[in-house]
Amino acid sequence: MAKVISTLFISADGVAEIDPAWHFPYFDENMGRAVSEDYDTADVLLIGRETYDSFAGAWPDREAAGGDDASFAKQLGDVRKVVVSRQSLDLPWRNSELIQGDLLDAVASLKADAGVRGILIPGSISVVQQLLAAGLVDELRLLVHPVAARKGRRLFDEGDAAYHLRLVATEAFPTGVLRVIYAPGAAPDAVGYDDALGEVPAGN
Repeated sequence: MAKVISTLFISADGVAEIDPAWHFPYFDENMGRAVSEDYDTADVLLIGRETYDSFAGAWPDREAAGGDDASFAKQLGDVRKVVVSRQSLDLPWRNSELIQGDLLDAVASLKADAGVRGILIPGSISVVQQLLAAGLVDELRLLVHPVAARKGRRLFDEGDAAYHLRLVATEAFPTGVLRVIYAPGAAPDAVGYDDALGEVPAGN
């Protein structure tokens, strides 16, 4: 079964709505490698309309320009792109298609499709939030910037139940960016202060 992997740039205070002013100063070869590794996991991109519009408005021109980022732009153009939108859209970028029917049903079908190796969700906060709530995200790959953005849309919205995560891997970059990979995890046993009392530091 194909994995659904979410990849996000995020601030230390949980803002996943990128502001170039706090994002690009930290983008170096380490982050570029991490991004490439994430994209190499998948042969399907699942993206929301805003992310699609942003990508389609930039990457085809970058591919045509033949600059340093042209090979990555071609990779994005060649990959199958499944776009999440409630409205009918014109999708001029090659290999783009509109999701058919209910999002959760469509993602479950993609995961079960033997012809799909992996599904990557770049950005697309609202899509990730819906799939997290439905338990359909297999990995959450975060590039945590050493900055408190203090404004912008956060990844984790208000809800009744906590998301428990299992740490898969971490990596610290010289810029202070942390690459953190989580998978869904089981809730820990209930523990109160009395249970943790033995771990409280002793006074001098």
